[in-house]
Amino acid sequence: MGEGFPFLDIVLFAMVAAFIILRLRGVLGRRPGNGRPNYDALSRRQQGDENVITLPDRAQDSPEESDQEYEAEEEAVVGAGLRDIRAADNQFSPDEFLQGARAAYEMIVTAYAVADDAVLQQLLSDEVYENFAGAIQERISMGHTLETTLLAIRSADIVEARLAGDTAEVTVKFVSDVINVTREEDGTVVSGDPDMAQDVTDFWTFARNARSSDPNWQLVETRSPQ
Repeated sequence: MGEGFPFLDIVLFAMVAAFIILRLRGVLGRRPGNGRPNYDALSRRQQGDENVITLPDRAQDSPEESDQEYEAEEEAVVGAGLRDIRAADNQFSPDEFLQGARAAYEMIVTAYAVADDAVLQQLLSDEVYENFAGAIQERISMGHTLETTLLAIRSADIVEARLAGDTAEVTVKFVSDVINVTREEDGTVVSGDPDMAQDVTDFWTFARNARSSDPNWQLVETRSPQ
């Protein structure tokens, strides 16, 4: 009888140990294949298992959505600038302005090519005129002539607008098809192709005193895409 107690103790301890092992397995789980890593489960996760849920992340927004948000912000800023200009000059109309800007673009491009100082002085600010005149003088001193054919203004859009004090400033993005050919005195082509049009993008800023009775705008800045 006395020898039976140790045996019962061993059985009891074995049952407790088995119970603990089962509990641990239930909590931690078991690796298939006798303890080898579950490579199949890992590969499914790497391949984008449909059961793996990815939390929303703004960094994963599509480029199209980001561009749309940026364009909307730009439009809001431009709209606010146009409203400020209209508040200072109730005769201001963006549509009429763009019509005049397209006409000015064509006149300035042509006048620059033929060195028409009268037109340039009328449509350009003093600083811009000096830059244009300097380039024209350099061209003439080299004995070169510039032939410019503006085939089409494909688009003209207001991309910036603001009122700085009494001065209204509006920037227009022009996209045009132009043939530019520079020739020597004997007609030899220095640059350009008379049979090849160029896709030209320009950003031109026009300005005027919004409270002045003079309705004319002047070109105060030109730049190309960065």
